[in-house]
Amino acid sequence: MGLMTGQEYIESLRRLHTKVYLFGKRVENFVDHPIIRPSVNSVAMTYDLALDPQYQDVMLAVSNLTGKTINRFCHLHRNEQDLINKVKMQRLLGQKTGACFQRCVGMDAFNAVYSTTFEVDQKYHTNYHQNFIAFMKEVQEKDLTVDGAMTDPKGDRSLPPGKQEDPDMYLHVVEKNAEGIYVTGAKAHQTGAVNSHEHLIMPTVAMGENDREYAVSFAIPSDAEGIKMIYGRQSCDTRKLEQSGGMDCGNCRFGGQEALVVFEHVFVPWERVFLCGEYEFAGVLVERFAGYHRQSYGGCKTGVGDVLIGAAAVAAEYNGVQKASHIKDKLIEMIQLNETMYSCGIACSALGTQTAAGNYQIDNLLANVCKQNVTRFPYEIARLAEDIAGGLMVTMPSEEDFTSPETAEICRKYFKGSADADTMDRMKILRLIENMTLGSAAVGYRTESMHGAGSPQAQRIMINRQGKLEEKKKLAKVIAGISSEPDK
Repeated sequence: MGLMTGQEYIESLRRLHTKVYLFGKRVENFVDHPIIRPSVNSVAMTYDLALDPQYQDVMLAVSNLTGKTINRFCHLHRNEQDLINKVKMQRLLGQKTGACFQRCVGMDAFNAVYSTTFEVDQKYHTNYHQNFIAFMKEVQEKDLTVDGAMTDPKGDRSLPPGKQEDPDMYLHVVEKNAEGIYVTGAKAHQTGAVNSHEHLIMPTVAMGENDREYAVSFAIPSDAEGIKMIYGRQSCDTRKLEQSGGMDCGNCRFGGQEALVVFEHVFVPWERVFLCGEYEFAGVLVERFAGYHRQSYGGCKTGVGDVLIGAAAVAAEYNGVQKASHIKDKLIEMIQLNETMYSCGIACSALGTQTAAGNYQIDNLLANVCKQNVTRFPYEIARLAEDIAGGLMVTMPSEEDFTSPETAEICRKYFKGSADADTMDRMKILRLIENMTLGSAAVGYRTESMHGAGSPQAQRIMINRQGKLEEKKKLAKVIAGISSEPDK
């Protein structure tokens, strides 16, 4: 098949029989549902940009499995430049959508599972790696969107998977036979789940011997028998249902999505299984995926940040305050914070190293520093954008008030900004800022920045583990004359 267009991708979703629930009811045509469709458009952009000649250096790659040109979202990183191009691609898509474009989790899962299955096979003489290679060839050939699914509901977080009161709080194997395995449980907060052709399932925590049935990784079609998806609410999401021109959405064309993906005795054939009971590799897989995904945030969040910074600058112009020194200082601060996140994403990529399997992984310490910055900086950028925008951002009337014969003249008069700015353009840019800082896009830009790819404490633990503090102490002691020169 080769590369798909955005429209071909959209049509491919129509052929699926994915069971999606929203507001307590089954959504028969989720592709065209007004709340869901913006997230579909965001994924479609990952296909369309790959076919645009000006972006093909970052959007396309050469497969190490087939030698064919493929979408980078289906790629196994072959060198440091691949890792750098990944971050550049993510920034580009953030700039084009101003929202989450959803394919990053799958790409990061590919690379984590690829190297982990290789090492499992080396130890246990299993066939997981070849299973995964066959799956990846299918993904690349069909240009599929794959949901990387790691997070479980977790239940009582003080207890490991095997000691939960309800065993389904972590997805687990409930039956095995000659043909395959059956699994039950759920994956929560799954970005782009509804918009994916396949799901690549991974364990969510390091596990012990009593957690064997939970140490499982596999691929499964989105519409497989026994899978249900419950679509997640977002702030202000019902604005997309309004029949006005769309100003109040802020960004009606693009958006992200999350879902709870429920598995009710779902069958997985052995050829789609990549881990089953090898519990000591669960933590390895989690750590590798987390590292890749923490790198990803150095790209996607900066691209969305570019849009928010631009919107704040436009709002300043429409408000007539663009020349004020404190406004200039705030915009500079926003740019500095944004570029700091990006530089971390590039740095951890440039220092990437080859795995035993042959693909490349990022510098894990710098990837965790990248994500630690992401837990803070978007919040400050958002705060400064709200500061520059002014209070009207959250108190302005609806679009209908600007078109109603009874109120339009009043609204257009009293909500006028600078002489050069059209009143409706001013309202549109303020609604965009609202969408990104408080509305549906804030899911991806703010809260996901905090909790995606692990909570802030998870990164701090990794930074402490990998920060080589003892080596740093030795360096200080040598210079202070406390000890002799350390071994080189």
